[in-house]
Amino acid sequence: MTRDPRIDAYIAKSADFARPILEHVRELVHKTVPGAGEAIKWGMPHFTHNDKSIAGMAAFKAHCAVMVHGDGRQSEGMGSYGKITSLDELPDDAVMSAKFIEACERIDTKGTAAKRSPRLAP
Repeated sequence: MTRDPRIDAYIAKSADFARPILEHVRELVHKTVPGAGEAIKWGMPHFTHNDKSIAGMAAFKAHCAVMVHGDGRQSEGMGSYGKITSLDELPDDAVMSAKFIEACERIDTKGTAAKRSPRLAP
């Protein structure tokens, strides 16, 4: 499991309520995607597969956000799952793991985790 010390620092400086959320998401990504990479992109922790982003997370003053690239979900605030303030507000691990796997599969087949717009498809 590749760990980026910048993500350790990001989590450590986050608000008390945010740390368990960020740590849980990080562990779940690594459990689901063995060998996932870590990086800071756009100032936030991201997790990668073949150097392409599959998911990211961010901590704000009063909430966290979790983004699964290519998920296509729209929510209030940044991220795929809305403004998260506790572990109880995260989707079930099985749901999130499935989304991480789908993002990896899109990278493996299309070269990107993003879903292609029908207008842009060849």
